[in-house]
Amino acid sequence: MTERFAIGQGVSRLEDPRLLRGGGQYMDDLNIPGITHAFILRSPHAYARIQSINTKVAENMPGVLAVLTGADYLNDGLSPIACAMPLKRPDGSPFYSPPNYPLVIDKARMAGDYIAIIIAETLTQAKDAAEAIDVDYLILPAVIAGVDALADGAPIIWDKNPDNICFYHEQGDKAGVDVAFENAAHVTRQDLWVSRVSANSMEPRGALGIYDAFDDRYTLYSGLQTPHRNREDIAKNILHIPEIRLRVITNDVGGSFGMKGGTYREQPLVLWAAKKVGRPVKWLSERYEGLISDNHARDNQTTAELALDKKGKILGLRVRTVVNLGGQLSSRGPHSGINNLGTLSGTYVIPAIHVKVTGVFTNSGSTSAYRGAGRPEAAYVIERLLDIAADELTIDPAEIRRRNTIPPIKTPYDTGFIFTYDSGDFCNNMEMALEMASYTSFEARRTEANARDKLLGIGISNTIEQAAGTGYESAQIRFSATGAVTLLLGTVSHGQGHETVFTQVLCDKLGIDPALVRVFEGDTDQVTTGTGTFGSRSASLAGAAIKIASDKIIEKAKRLAAHILEASVDDIDFEEGLFQITGTGRT
Repeated sequence: MTERFAIGQGVSRLEDPRLLRGGGQYMDDLNIPGITHAFILRSPHAYARIQSINTKVAENMPGVLAVLTGADYLNDGLSPIACAMPLKRPDGSPFYSPPNYPLVIDKARMAGDYIAIIIAETLTQAKDAAEAIDVDYLILPAVIAGVDALADGAPIIWDKNPDNICFYHEQGDKAGVDVAFENAAHVTRQDLWVSRVSANSMEPRGALGIYDAFDDRYTLYSGLQTPHRNREDIAKNILHIPEIRLRVITNDVGGSFGMKGGTYREQPLVLWAAKKVGRPVKWLSERYEGLISDNHARDNQTTAELALDKKGKILGLRVRTVVNLGGQLSSRGPHSGINNLGTLSGTYVIPAIHVKVTGVFTNSGSTSAYRGAGRPEAAYVIERLLDIAADELTIDPAEIRRRNTIPPIKTPYDTGFIFTYDSGDFCNNMEMALEMASYTSFEARRTEANARDKLLGIGISNTIEQAAGTGYESAQIRFSATGAVTLLLGTVSHGQGHETVFTQVLCDKLGIDPALVRVFEGDTDQVTTGTGTFGSRSASLAGAAIKIASDKIIEKAKRLAAHILEASVDDIDFEEGLFQITGTGRT
């Protein structure tokens, strides 16, 4: 085994020499023979009915190969992007999932909505043609905030869903919470708004579609987190073809943070357009375009209440949240609104929790996952309530947390609300953090800062989250006759350093020289199955898959070694990359 590359050893990232010298292959680096360029005409209005679209002038402009609209898409029999989640509405009926066609059919429901796609020889020609398209918009009253969409008389975003409610989710111990508030000596109540954010990754989104008429097969290049899932979404639900007829390739990805985890409209659009024009079609988002077309995240308006006794001990927690889903559901849109609600428990003893979450449509941009996908929002609610309660009860913010933190003697601890914590010394964790921050001397430092006309603040937050979750990941290890090793994984790195981490795991397990290892991800033709990278899962699940695959290799190789060394399999040891007969030194 190469000791310097064992698990836990400090090493230089294997990716960096290639990336720092400009050797990465991002979406803008992809140029293939016959490539054409796509530009998407987007709505300047948050809400407008499309009265008519005239594309005749644009179609006859220099270099223009095609101008495609929603009517063309429908005529070709293609389907909308699916959002399949097991959610309900308040009356128990299935949640409302509107048809998410890649191009607008009747109304633009958000600024930046997709009106037409123009394919031309150059991007400049495509942009010029977009300006020549005549769209007759009937501008409609818009609603932007989630709670406003629930008000009487609010604009109706989807005619078949007049109350604007997409889903309703209720969870927890309602009766227990009601009793807690009846018996509370003090109730803290606060309206909270977790603001809308955009991931704004270093590399904007992009997609390159190729259609091979001879094989009747598509290839999609795009920066993705879950290429196998995206292949299924597009092939099965949109193009209506077997998955084997769509190859999805993800090369280097310049950041994502959850934003590139779903299927976007541009991906089926470039595949469809490539077949229409008979040439590869490439679309790249510009920065301004990303800010209006990338999935946003969060935008939760919450009313939260905390019931406490006279000593500041928590009796119950009640949470009512409105989640703004935007004008259209992204492929995984409702997930973040109900994902990781268990994080509301924090690291505290909370006898009863009850939560209601309502997902609503507005004329904002679509939302999806971003950095934690529900965990930061939930943690913010309980931590903010504790700070307010501490102020109202004149208890130090650290002290109110001490009085409510789960003691280690109680673990494993069932929160009574989704999660069970198998272990954790949360009290000691907080005390260590307070000591490192010199918490007890903070007020003196604040006074000194005020004397210098400076503002100095301090905050406390305890949080807990699960890593990996459920699901599976794949790992294949291939050896060549030259001794080179290829590690194929279902994960996709978008900045996490998978090449380094997984090479370390493999070298630690098999004693391989890291110079012989190549990590391969992001090609559905080469990696037969996989789940992808999201939710802090890759190191644990893919790492475990590598270990299992390595163990199988070791066991098989022991049988071969036993045959070569003329020994029993039970007498073969494997260590430091060598097979030997126990106690003999024969390898």
